[in-house]
Amino acid sequence: MYNIEQIQYVKAPAAKVFEALTTKTGLSEIWTEKLIVKPEAGFINEFDFNDNYSTRFKVLSMEAPGRIRWECVDSDQEWIGTFLSFDIEQRPKSTAVTLRHSQWRELTEFYRHCNYNWAWFLYSLKLYCETGEGIPFQRRQF
Repeated sequence: MYNIEQIQYVKAPAAKVFEALTTKTGLSEIWTEKLIVKPEAGFINEFDFNDNYSTRFKVLSMEAPGRIRWECVDSDQEWIGTFLSFDIEQRPKSTAVTLRHSQWRELTEFYRHCNYNWAWFLYSLKLYCETGEGIPFQRRQF
């Protein structure tokens, strides 16, 4: 199994980062403007990236303000059965956010593409928490 692991340092309180990663307002500024989310364990969050299918993650756990865990239940075949977690740690001058996208079955071109895009996601999270405006998918210039 393969894992993607990235870390970002955000100059904002851990509670603000947690809220950004669990609410419609936050995730629509960070990831995609087309979504259905609910900050509730067991809920299936849906994200749309204009690719003719929705990416769906089941919320496994939310431990404010320190940890969020999701399981991919529908998406590109390479994502189904993978897990996404965010570990949020308040530090003296910033909040450390560690993103893990785990249990990939193969190291593929799509894996590498996603690794790059998770870095964008964390940059967008940082911008949103620090300035109030992120860079969701629809506003990115690739």
